[in-house]
Amino acid sequence: MVEIKIKPKQAWKLLDISEIWHYRELLYIFAWRDIKVRYKQTILGILWVIFQPLVTMTIFTIFFGRMAKIPSGELPYSLFVLCGLVFWTFFSGSLSHASDSMVSNESIIKKVYFPKVILPLSSVVTSFVDFIINLVLLFIVASFFGFIPRLVGLIIFPLGIILTAITSIGLGLLLSSFNVKYRDVRYILPFFIQILLFVTPIIYPLSIVSPTNRIIMALNPMTSVIEGVRFVFSPTYMLRSELILVSFLSSIFIFILGLWYFRKTEDFFADIV
Repeated sequence: MVEIKIKPKQAWKLLDISEIWHYRELLYIFAWRDIKVRYKQTILGILWVIFQPLVTMTIFTIFFGRMAKIPSGELPYSLFVLCGLVFWTFFSGSLSHASDSMVSNESIIKKVYFPKVILPLSSVVTSFVDFIINLVLLFIVASFFGFIPRLVGLIIFPLGIILTAITSIGLGLLLSSFNVKYRDVRYILPFFIQILLFVTPIIYPLSIVSPTNRIIMALNPMTSVIEGVRFVFSPTYMLRSELILVSFLSSIFIFILGLWYFRKTEDFFADIV
């Protein structure tokens, strides 16, 4: 049996990796529980994971690709939009579940000690499992259209996953802290995600946006992630280093801000929820 000692927190340490490692089994338990609960008593089960992006891809292709004729370069519009949806679904799913993780587990928080950061982290892990399935779907659709990911994807995909995870964790920690005190968050968040969907270049290429607005949009880390994924499948697609730098710095800032605020408020969670 592993002995775990509860020590006073050090003010300078935003994230205690060793403590999370000690509680790693609890992290897996929470994640597995969420996966089982999500698809319990459903007819399609795990197939719901790919159903959402496929249906969304089809609707976007009809309305934005064929009717609005939004350009997608050499990529078929269906593949173009799916490149964005796969990573967007990972991000939005992580954010939605992480933001509600404290409130939905209030009974556990009040009874048992464990690093509370595990709850938002487990939400991201759960969404990551769904993401892996959707990533396979992306490769299948790309192969169907005759597009094979280039070797640069071995670098871009891991970096994109890390950037998405860091951003999701940071925002998830921030919003989960807000949600403990202000329950309005759970009602505002769906609108926020919908708005963010349309200011992220998922249904349109970043090239149609003015240079000034591109910099502003790059403050959303998902902008560079999605652009990078399309670059993997299309050598003619442009990647702008200055936008990548802005997105990277923005994701780090969001991550640190989320950790700082979560750490500042977590001692009061059990008293409020």
